[in-house]
Amino acid sequence: MSELLSPPPQGAGIPLTQTQKDLIGGSVGGIAQVLVGQPFDIVKVRIQTAPPGTYASPLDCATRLLKADGPLGFYKGTLTPLLGIGACVSIQFGALEWAKRYFGTKAKGRDLNLGEFWLSGAFAGVANTVVAGPVEHIRIRLQTQPATTPRMYAGPLDCVSKLYKTGGGLKGIFKGQVPTMWRDGVGYGCYFMAYEAMVQKHLKSTGMAREDISPLWAVAYGAAAGYALWFSIYPVDVIKSKLQTDSLDPAKRLYNGMIDCTRKVWRAQGIKGFMGGLAPTLIRSPFANGATFVAFELAMRAMA
Repeated sequence: MSELLSPPPQGAGIPLTQTQKDLIGGSVGGIAQVLVGQPFDIVKVRIQTAPPGTYASPLDCATRLLKADGPLGFYKGTLTPLLGIGACVSIQFGALEWAKRYFGTKAKGRDLNLGEFWLSGAFAGVANTVVAGPVEHIRIRLQTQPATTPRMYAGPLDCVSKLYKTGGGLKGIFKGQVPTMWRDGVGYGCYFMAYEAMVQKHLKSTGMAREDISPLWAVAYGAAAGYALWFSIYPVDVIKSKLQTDSLDPAKRLYNGMIDCTRKVWRAQGIKGFMGGLAPTLIRSPFANGATFVAFELAMRAMA
């Protein structure tokens, strides 16, 4: 493993700026996240957006999906997030590292505090929604369309075209953008704050340099950070999913916006209505987020 983590010889390859390294490392982390987490995510989204009582459990949802679409059904709509989430996580880590450097210059030699880590993560989360909002909207539409022929959307590009035509232009593509910004701003603030807090504590207690931390610790800290993210914003994610699967036709629309959706879900189901799909999310989280951080850390070491 030590050979794997060793940096390349000095002067090898084309020199990259720190921002370019951050973006490339984030892209690698994003691809790892999608490949590991997609099967869990599609189950989560289907439970979140289905009428109450549709599925008896996450296992029931997964079993029905397997029967209807086969094993590849768990990767339905993967092309969009594979390209888009790679870009999203690239933006996240690029913005995060920029913000950390910004606060570092203001800190004048002291370590960043938890508030500064949170603000750095929140900035990264909001920055990423420019891509994450439409990418997740397209992915959710593809994930939740029935397995019938002909399908409503032939693929990502067809979905974009129809969302644009029937949803009022860019407004249709960016449907659910407000809850996405709330979710990612608050959630990624908690996410990156938790990860950096654990890493910094590790460095202080061991006297190690960051590049010497074992990938196993990166996986563990990434998994824990994932729980910090989801426990801080899961109800907002449910609202976002419901809005992004609502009809684009105003006459058939169930919800008039984030607040209206929140009220209707509360009246219909109470707190339970905001917890749909939580189990597969919590199962997915350590694998997907652990993979994200270890892929990012290894990519950064390879480019050191």
